[in-house]
Amino acid sequence: MDNENEHATDRQQRIYSEVLLDHFRNPRNYGSLPSPDVAYEEVNPLCGDRIRIELEISDNRIVAARFVGDGCAISVAAASILTELILDADIEQGAVISSEKLLSSLKSDIKPSRMKCALLPLEALRSCLKIFKQPRTNA
Repeated sequence: MDNENEHATDRQQRIYSEVLLDHFRNPRNYGSLPSPDVAYEEVNPLCGDRIRIELEISDNRIVAARFVGDGCAISVAAASILTELILDADIEQGAVISSEKLLSSLKSDIKPSRMKCALLPLEALRSCLKIFKQPRTNA
């Protein structure tokens, strides 16, 4: 590894926790579900991050959650952690997970300018649940 890459890696490790870096390098639940009950893609127009959350829901519980997308370390790690946190969650229990819970699970000091990156997957999840709860019409 050259000297410039070493310094970049050192800076990254000081800024981001091991938890965040691990979920970025080895994302959990990355990929698509074969037939999700609901999916929603959220985009951050400021930086171009794009995260799609896909859910399988049975008896009002999230039984499978996956994500796909391109983003910075924060948004990918947040999506990975989020998909772990929401498994078996009851969708009738309010927001399923709070912004504070997701942010604390990253175990990093997320700066205000990067908050949108960290909460992008949660916005996609909330949109998924809103769509899922809408009355369905038989077409």
